[in-house]
Amino acid sequence: MSPLTVLTPEIADVVDSYLTCEFATLAADGTPLAWPTAVWRDPADGRLLITTSLAYGQKARNVRRDGRVGLLFSDPTGSGLDAPPQVFVAGTATCPEEIHTAPDEAAEYWRKLFARQPHSLGFVRPPGRWLMDWYYMRLFITVTPDRAEARPPLAERLDAAGPREPGPVPGPMGAALLEAFPSAVLGAPDTDGNPLLARVLPRATADGFAIDAADVPDGVVPGRAALLVHRHDDVLKDMHNAAVRGELRAEGDRWLLVPDKVLEPTGTGRLSGAFRVLRDARRATARHLEKKGTARPRIEWDRFLELFPGSEGARK
Repeated sequence: MSPLTVLTPEIADVVDSYLTCEFATLAADGTPLAWPTAVWRDPADGRLLITTSLAYGQKARNVRRDGRVGLLFSDPTGSGLDAPPQVFVAGTATCPEEIHTAPDEAAEYWRKLFARQPHSLGFVRPPGRWLMDWYYMRLFITVTPDRAEARPPLAERLDAAGPREPGPVPGPMGAALLEAFPSAVLGAPDTDGNPLLARVLPRATADGFAIDAADVPDGVVPGRAALLVHRHDDVLKDMHNAAVRGELRAEGDRWLLVPDKVLEPTGTGRLSGAFRVLRDARRATARHLEKKGTARPRIEWDRFLELFPGSEGARK
């Protein structure tokens, strides 16, 4: 089936409107691990383009090992849509080794991102570019959609769920992080090990995070799984995210994720957290380049600047 057939016009409109999606790749132990990311749909062939920096290249390495991926469009913040459906897309991804330091074939991806995130102009102009050059060393991930489905809007489910009851104290590993968000994205395997994603309303218990069976997609099986929480504002600022990994098991009318690892947020809202992220990203980029025996490449800043709204390049 052609990607253009998989992403019907109605689904394509939703995909194009969401500022981010939850993008899941398979970790080495089979965990479907999702992180929020921007995506661009190519209207010519229906394929989806995602980029990732060298500093956060694990998703690229995962794709090269196993190309099965899942994308969930479930946070409509900034989309401009009124109660849009959620959309789940399953597909197969590829990621060449080439490091891109210019927009290249992703020009429309960057044009769209810069329009939605105007403050990123400060990263491309001096002096910000001297701190953020690592971010513009990108790997391109192309997803060929295999199937897609629309699901009820998240707002409807949150309204139906009512207020959340307080969890036990102390709660399971990662409880404080997850309880700061009204919902989470479950990444779990199906019978063939493919990643499935769904917005769920986890409840902290003494044993782990309980999830109503009705919220878990058909086909999910027990195994390695993860819960992602994240948020952003209407212009892709104030971004926070964290994930909890563990074992997912079925227990009657619920599923239980027993956590064994917490992946801390990339943004905490504190200045110290921003410095930590910047330091770690630069170090990770340097390690990647050293491992590949590659000199630090030069970023083609002018080509990125041309894509910002109001520039001569953007008006062409």
